[in-house]
Amino acid sequence: MNTNKRRKIFEKLRAGNPRPTTELHYSTPFELLIAVILSAQATDKSVNKATEKLFKHANSPQTILALGEEGLKEYIKTIGLYNGKAKNIIATCRFLIEKHDGRVPEDREALEALPGVGRKTANVVLNTAFGHPTIAVDTHIFRVANRTGIGPGKNVREVEKKLLKFVPDEFKQDTHHWLILHGRYICTARKPRCGACIIEDLCEYKQKSLD
Repeated sequence: MNTNKRRKIFEKLRAGNPRPTTELHYSTPFELLIAVILSAQATDKSVNKATEKLFKHANSPQTILALGEEGLKEYIKTIGLYNGKAKNIIATCRFLIEKHDGRVPEDREALEALPGVGRKTANVVLNTAFGHPTIAVDTHIFRVANRTGIGPGKNVREVEKKLLKFVPDEFKQDTHHWLILHGRYICTARKPRCGACIIEDLCEYKQKSLD
């Protein structure tokens, strides 16, 4: 895919959604961090339902740590893998208090040192909470990048590198949100809704369905 076509794709995505953002509900970098940790292999809807109750009672490292692992589980037990997530969140809260004065660090290395936080989670926090032009690649973005030809790669890290290399700078801040929403609602896994796609004419996917 050439540079001109990529630019046109992102111009169309921007025109269709000028201010894209995460569907996770949060009001602070810490709340976003917890929501993203909980969202692994879970829907944003299920996470929002749990955090709506959790954050009313505990929305800081200190208050969540005070709940303890068992107390936290009561709030998040409707979310998949909640046992492991509760353990990681409690450990992360303790780490934030001991190493960062209870604040979420605006630094990739420091974020990835937190229990339960990998590169994707760090990218989301850096991008969404702090405005860094990072591009977190999940299954939706991996699929869209490969199908369309925007940034094909054999694994998520390769796709991330391609997107950072080829996406024009003016679009990088919002690329993560545009592509994840596009993959979630239009370029779906089993049957992409090509007929409803605003970039269908620019997409290089060879098995388009125009239903």
